[in-house]
Order: sequence, then structure tokens, then C-alpha cells
Amino acid sequence: MAKNILMVLTSHSELGNTGSKTGFWVEEFASPYYTFIDAGFNVTIVSPQGGQAPIDPNSKLDDFKTPATERFDNDKATQGKVANTGVLSSVKAADFDAIFYPGGHGPLWDLTENHASIALIEAFINENKVVGAVCHASAALLNVKSASGEYLINGKAITGFTNSEEEAVQLTEVVPFLLENELIKRGADYQKTDDWHAFVVQDGLIITGQNPASSELAAQKLLAQLSA
Repeated sequence: MAKNILMVLTSHSELGNTGSKTGFWVEEFASPYYTFIDAGFNVTIVSPQGGQAPIDPNSKLDDFKTPATERFDNDKATQGKVANTGVLSSVKAADFDAIFYPGGHGPLWDLTENHASIALIEAFINENKVVGAVCHASAALLNVKSASGEYLINGKAITGFTNSEEEAVQLTEVVPFLLENELIKRGADYQKTDDWHAFVVQDGLIITGQNPASSELAAQKLLAQLSA
């Protein structure tokens, strides 16, 4: 029987007070999504508000095109799924084998303190199921607690978008917090490599990728965990 993976996208589209738009980063959705479905998995897409998940317009620029993003650009069926996401609070961990959070700046605003998301990740961990996140979406792990009441990422090897990468995109003063700093404050064993290079760490059931270049590798590690 095919396994089921839940992908959680942001619903947040405003880049702070800049007047610019944000959302999810296409590569960080498309590359894992196609990795999962090409391996024969069923993928369900949800977001906090449901409906159209906003795409960061910068992630559509030619500089950031990859085979996966070009596939998405020509895939009306998957575009339709992104335009009609389910509501995050309506799904249960029991119905899925793994959960994966693509990044983009949006998750910093609407997935860090989202109670439905936090409860869902806690349920996945309690049911011994794998949790994946890439880039800014590691923020979804910040307020998740373990069964003992500690922060889930305390003492765990975790990565996510670095302070220097945030500085490179000139959004240090725009984002609500610097992800690297907050992961460290929660007691994570924060790890990173050079800016923009692929880097993924796994600690037990938690798989995290540093940046867009890490999205496919993170998805592959999640599949490997499901096959273990």
C-alpha cells in the first residue's frame, strides 16, 4: 500500500512591512514533492488557512529555476493542488506516514506559533513518524515540545537558514526573528555549512535542510527513513 506524506505550506504572503510579497519558495516545495510522488508516495498539501498557498515571487525568477521548478511551471494538476490546499487544522497524524515543511520566509510568520501545526508535529513524533523541514520552515519546530515537556529540538542536531544567508538576501531587519539564533536559544545543536550549499542533518525522526539547495537531499533522507 502506498505511503502518505503530508506537506505543509505557509499561508503568509506579506514580507513584514516592506510592501513586498513572500510565501513558500518554489524549489523547496517542488523538488521534495516530485521526489515523493516519483517514488510512488501519495502527497497531501495543506496550509494554515487552506486554499491558495502564496508563492514567493522571487522564487520564480530565472536565477532560481531548477528542473523541479520548471516541472511545476508546466504541471497544471499540481498547481491546482497548491491553489486548493486543505486546512492544516483538519488533518490528523494518524492518516500519514511522514510530514514535510517547505520553506520560504512565510513560515516565520504563520507556522512558528501555529497551535495546529505544533500539535501535529508532536503527534507525529509521539507516533514515531518522521518530520522533515527545509530552510526557514525549521521555524515550525521552535515551539514543539517532547513528551517530557522540554523543547523537542533541545540537544538535537538541527539546521535551517543561516544568519549569513539572511544577511545576503538583505532581510535581517525585516524578518520577525533570525532563525539560527532562535534554534540555538531552544537548545538545538545548530549545524550549518557554507552559504547556499546543500546541507541536511538527521537526528532520529527529525530531518532538516539548511537552504533551497538542500531541499531534494532532505526529501531523499525522509524517504530513506521511511524505507528503513
